[in-house]
Amino acid sequence: MNPQANLIFIISLFLGTTITISSNHWIMAWTGLEINTLAILPLISKSHHPRAIEAATKYFLTQSAASALVLFSSMTNAWYTGQWDITQLTHPTSSLILTSAIAMKLGLVPFHFWFPEVLQGSPLTTGLLLSTIMKLPPIALLYMTSPSLNPALLTTLAILSTALGGWMGLNQTQIRKVLAFSSISHLGWMAIIIVYNPKLTLLNFYLYAMMTATIFLTLNTIKVLKLSTLMTAWTKIPSLNAMLLLTLLSLAGLPPLTGFLPKWLIIQELTKQDMAPAATLISLLSLLSLFFYLRLAYCTTITLPPHTTNHMKQWRTNKSTNIMIAVLTTMSVMLLPISPMILTIV
Repeated sequence: MNPQANLIFIISLFLGTTITISSNHWIMAWTGLEINTLAILPLISKSHHPRAIEAATKYFLTQSAASALVLFSSMTNAWYTGQWDITQLTHPTSSLILTSAIAMKLGLVPFHFWFPEVLQGSPLTTGLLLSTIMKLPPIALLYMTSPSLNPALLTTLAILSTALGGWMGLNQTQIRKVLAFSSISHLGWMAIIIVYNPKLTLLNFYLYAMMTATIFLTLNTIKVLKLSTLMTAWTKIPSLNAMLLLTLLSLAGLPPLTGFLPKWLIIQELTKQDMAPAATLISLLSLLSLFFYLRLAYCTTITLPPHTTNHMKQWRTNKSTNIMIAVLTTMSVMLLPISPMILTIV
């Protein structure tokens, strides 16, 4: 793709996100979401591969339907209450339609079917944008409307997302699909707490985005897309692969690492809200996703492929690791000890 065109699309992406996050009026928020959708489509389909075109088409159709529902929800609310302000979404039908629309935009169960396919058809860098920055505007809208959302509906969506995200990721061999189901599972954790403590949802999203960015950038550096090639990639940059192991375990939410912080705080908050059964259930369901993170980690560093493998061992590369990956990896692994400071900032 032409670098100038690429730059315009990236700038439009950040512009759309900024407009949605900073708007008070529903029409401005909707405009930002539309700019976002139109800016990411060329980035998905830039390889001209049939799978990439298919992914762009699926993304466009899903996001268009979701945007139409956002507009319908805000118009219904304006019809009944006379308010176009995002924080004044008080009509129950409007909040129900909005929850469905945002679930569709984010890829929450049962509107999750498009996300793994789109991520699989996109390049790794576009996949990173889809998993992180494209999720920020819908989460910001949920954050602003959180007082009027239906807790029972969101809890149901969250538990189903965590269950299906973990369950459907178990037998995947394509790393991008595994990361898509990982994203669905994490969104379940964010959705369950949004009504009770919206700031925890934002903290969870920031940490999830940081860890996912680390994994996507690492995979992009070692040029790996499948589990079978991940097994032989350890010879390229051994130190980076060792850190990828720790980042994967952090994304799984294991205790000494950063990823444990949001899970710990969410379980604590759910228990305070007399939702101990929901907290127990979502914790048990996250063990499903722990299995495929461990599988990825095992393929990354611990396993040596058998001698009958069809893959040749890779030459070790001399290029130094990107400083951004180094910073992100360190933060993805070592932020738990300073969690009190993070909580005071949030």
